[in-house]
Amino acid sequence: MIDLKPESVAEYLRQAYGPDARLVDLGAIGTLDKQGIKRFGYGKPLLVRFTVGGEPREGVLSVMRGDKYGHQFYWDRAAILMFQFETSARLPRHVRPMGLGYVDAANRLIPVAQPQEFFILNEKLSGYDYFLDLERIRGGDFRPGDVVLARDLARWLADIHREKKDDRDLYYRHVRNLLGASECIMGLVDEAFPHPCGFLPDAEFIALEKRLIDWRWRLRGYAHRLAVVHGDVHPWNILVDGAGGFSVLDRSRGEWGEPASDVASLAANYLLFGLLQNPGEPGPGGMFTGPFAELWAVLFGEYLAHSGDVEMLEVLAPFFVFRALVIVSPEWYPNHPLAVRHALVRFLTRVLEDDLFDWANVNRLLE
Repeated sequence: MIDLKPESVAEYLRQAYGPDARLVDLGAIGTLDKQGIKRFGYGKPLLVRFTVGGEPREGVLSVMRGDKYGHQFYWDRAAILMFQFETSARLPRHVRPMGLGYVDAANRLIPVAQPQEFFILNEKLSGYDYFLDLERIRGGDFRPGDVVLARDLARWLADIHREKKDDRDLYYRHVRNLLGASECIMGLVDEAFPHPCGFLPDAEFIALEKRLIDWRWRLRGYAHRLAVVHGDVHPWNILVDGAGGFSVLDRSRGEWGEPASDVASLAANYLLFGLLQNPGEPGPGGMFTGPFAELWAVLFGEYLAHSGDVEMLEVLAPFFVFRALVIVSPEWYPNHPLAVRHALVRFLTRVLEDDLFDWANVNRLLE
């Protein structure tokens, strides 16, 4: 609950409406019960009576209740309230919004005036994008330090994934978003491919989505795996400092999720760069060989050894589908050779067929 004092509301009114705004009365709706102030919280609105320039006004102050339906975190609820503030007045007969703001850690009410867009200011880190290393390797310059960095990335993932959370609803939400969110699988199918798509017919998209529904129900049995995740670990979100260290950017899609999502994100990019390095006919050992196949093996081998999480191989497949859809998309990657697209399509349409992901024999999914 929020410990809301009348002086905090009075200060908010002055910030939002000007120095001549005055709080007249404050209390629970219907009764103006002053004790209701101390119990102000989710789902308990307060009636606010105030004046601006001597003119009387009334408003209802409320916050949104957190629940398991996608509103677990304050940023979820903030998005809903911002939507209501922006759009309610445009709907005939709808109650008009009078103000938008947030309550800070000191229980002060801070107004947000006429928002148009939000921004974030982050620290500036030194280093260069990891994809530049992968481009160098693709050009034939593979160094021992590349293996060391892949091993360090695997250990970092294993370390952050050690922190677990007992919240099955949050795990279900993570899986639900994987399939249905606009920036995940179904959003990519709708927006990141032409329809019809020359290398992936609509019938294959339909079959893929149907198989994913089966996987959604299968993953309900893995809610115990909920852990801290980054959410978008790929070579454009990793900064290399030039001395063997790295930092990461742009955490996405929630603080908690399935650890396999992070592993699939990084591994899929090793796969992509390996196919781009050898886009022609399969050579000895298959289509995916050479330095990127070595980095793939280091990532999986080190992660599994450091985490002990062999169960991850039971849940990886749908997360690989998401990442494979990203890297095969002609919107995101317009210049892939057709052979690379076909190999990625074979991978993403076959990976759901196995109960256990066989990372050591990935070539059988490509050829």
